[in-house]
Amino acid sequence: MENNRNFFITIALSVLILSLWQYFYVLPHSEAQREAARIEEQRLAEQKKAAEAASPGGSETPVPQQGAIPNAPNAPGTDGTTLASREQALASTERVRIDTPSLEGSINLTGARLDDLKLKHYRLTVDKNSPEIELLNPAALPTGYYAEIGFIGSDKTGTVPGPETAWTVDGNATLTPATPVTLSFTNDKGLTFKRTFSVDGDYMFTVSDTVQNSGSAPVTLSNYGRVTRFDKPAVASIYVLHEGLIGVTGTEGLQEHTYSSIEEDKQFTPSKSTDGWLGITDKYWAVTLVPTEKQQFQPRYAYFEDGRPRYQADFLTDPITVDAGQSATVESEIFAGAKEVAKVNAYAEDRNIRLFDRLIDWGWFIWITKPMFYLIDTMYKFFGNFGLAILATTVVVKAAFYPLANKSYASMANMKKVQPKMLEIREKYADDKMKQQQAMMELYKTEKINPLAGCWPVALQIPVFFALYKVLYITIEMRHAPFFGWIQDLAAPDPTSIFNLFGLIPIALPDMLMIGVWPLIMGLTMFLQMRMNPTPPDPTQAMIFTWMPVVFTFMMAGFPAGLVIYWAWNNLLSIIQQGVIMKRQGAKIELWDNLVALFRKKPSPAE
Repeated sequence: MENNRNFFITIALSVLILSLWQYFYVLPHSEAQREAARIEEQRLAEQKKAAEAASPGGSETPVPQQGAIPNAPNAPGTDGTTLASREQALASTERVRIDTPSLEGSINLTGARLDDLKLKHYRLTVDKNSPEIELLNPAALPTGYYAEIGFIGSDKTGTVPGPETAWTVDGNATLTPATPVTLSFTNDKGLTFKRTFSVDGDYMFTVSDTVQNSGSAPVTLSNYGRVTRFDKPAVASIYVLHEGLIGVTGTEGLQEHTYSSIEEDKQFTPSKSTDGWLGITDKYWAVTLVPTEKQQFQPRYAYFEDGRPRYQADFLTDPITVDAGQSATVESEIFAGAKEVAKVNAYAEDRNIRLFDRLIDWGWFIWITKPMFYLIDTMYKFFGNFGLAILATTVVVKAAFYPLANKSYASMANMKKVQPKMLEIREKYADDKMKQQQAMMELYKTEKINPLAGCWPVALQIPVFFALYKVLYITIEMRHAPFFGWIQDLAAPDPTSIFNLFGLIPIALPDMLMIGVWPLIMGLTMFLQMRMNPTPPDPTQAMIFTWMPVVFTFMMAGFPAGLVIYWAWNNLLSIIQQGVIMKRQGAKIELWDNLVALFRKKPSPAE
């Protein structure tokens, strides 16, 4: 039938796209991600047992050229010394403790650098005893990653705060949401710098620098900020997500530079700006700078290979002048934490940070992905389980598309009614394809049938499918979100497999053989849905009809469990919907006959 042909063309193209995606992106990424998590957990375990001697957290920094942001400190290891463990690197410098409801760590008093930060609510794996996520690390480590605020001066200013400045704590030495910390530094030219760190209950730090000029002449200096990272994620992100340098500044707006692209370009310097933000983002975490709105600044994204390779997003403000006997204050903000949608949006609105919500990579189809997230999140607040939220969202989406789906299934039912007439036309004009096609079109017009209607129910699922995949992949709210039973992470594939009897046989299997319970349920529902229609007379179409659910079962097994659950539930709802509509239209439901025919023994030629 014509509608079956169109239906299978749509299915075949979808399978091709999804198969290529699965083979080249999803399976390699999933396997690499699990391996990276294992290596990271092993690394953290070894650190706790390490007793090796370590050198201090950084060597002296070369004196910067006038107007240039200082280089990052060279880390141990580049000169043959032993790299420190995290604990040893932290113990080698004086620090101010950080303790908030969401964060724990410390500020390095050398440089007043934010280089030790753990996320209290997030762990490396679903195991509640696994290590907390270490977001920021001292420069001495291979995973060095930090945020730093400093100044660029001149001969008249003397030494200004930079990477090697030794700050002194004034009073309180523990940073909490209720207790800011003030640091001070006085140079040989009569300049006193007072730096106050404050933090909210989530992930935003405020750094307020006051410069008091006690000298006899005015001084000019610039404020800089940078986020510097010495490594990059162990697993490269797939194309649906940006990881790397990011920012929104000036007339260019959103800027995204992957690690590989900035390695090739070395530097990108957009136009100056008076507002915005910039930093480095990972899949779930980010560290960004929000420069003061009072001063114009020059943003920059760079990759440096001198000394020790590193990635850096930084800004440098236009010079400010502090008259003798006067003071000036500049203020910057540092976001360092999890990219939770509600909190990122709140920072964008409450602090008037331009397009800060783009820190989360909603993609080009933000008009689909963002509403999809909010719908799921609303359902989650009602049900208290993201798996149930996905099921409820599927019902809502089905209801929204019901009128169109209703017309599609009704048209398919009408196609079945006129099947005898279509067969007559094919037999009558078997040798004249042109007349056959004309007669078919006339039949469609007379019976008011749309031959493409059968494609719509499948075609409509594709954008929703990709939007849901995007939401499951990018939003931290879905990370380690459990469903029921063995599904403890909706953003990860079903961990069971039929090939080891769902864990009864203790053998490890490659990813391609991890065909779990939910992929099997999805394949079964797809099989039943396709059997609702008559088996195509064309042998090639009939073969596709038979093997399509099997192909999808293997292919979907590596996708997030939440997505597979959505697809299985959507198939079941489609079966019910199609059955009801076909019954109303008086069309025969082919499901039972197709099942009987499939398992009935075919007679041999002798019989």
